[in-house]
Amino acid sequence: MAAAAPPPADAPPNRRDRILDAAFGLLLERGYAHTSTLDIARRAHVSKRELYTLVGDKQTIVSTCVARRADQLRLPLRVAPPHDQATLAATLVRFGAGALGHLSDPPVVALYRLAIMGAADAPDIARVLDTTGRATTRIALRQVLHDAQASGLLGPGEPEAMASAFFGLLWGDLHVRLLLGVAERPTSHAVQRRARAATEALLRLYPAPAASHQP
Repeated sequence: MAAAAPPPADAPPNRRDRILDAAFGLLLERGYAHTSTLDIARRAHVSKRELYTLVGDKQTIVSTCVARRADQLRLPLRVAPPHDQATLAATLVRFGAGALGHLSDPPVVALYRLAIMGAADAPDIARVLDTTGRATTRIALRQVLHDAQASGLLGPGEPEAMASAFFGLLWGDLHVRLLLGVAERPTSHAVQRRARAATEALLRLYPAPAASHQP
């Protein structure tokens, strides 16, 4: 039997990335409980000693690779505070379409499944995914809604509640159905339609003070 090929002679940072890529792939395939540090080391073509030196123990490896993927879930929403209804609506539609399109991507759905499957053995997976990816996106949306209120474009209400309402209107039960594997990823047309519908519904729920007093 031919000997196994030697590991590539690359620099430690590249070996570290390879470890994290190997860990993430194995976690998606097998889940947390059925992935060992030895499995990760073998797939990454490193020794267990290198694995512990470059990244850490299993829990650290998992938290690090999930944080690296979760960081990609952050949606840029760096826009000037909206000063008219048309700009606000366009911003919300763009945000909604970006969130829906990105979070329904199969690798991202797989990441959420991993967090759910590992909840009992590795609760840090869900925590990292929530704080690094989901929470930062929600904070950005809250800021847009807060600025819109300050400009008189939205009626009274807590921005956090408004953000939750927007996501509920945007997703409905689609995210759950994607996680269960009983729904297909929405088409670009469906994504835009959902984003527009969620935006219109939110603006009706929290009408601008002037608009709410119109006959």
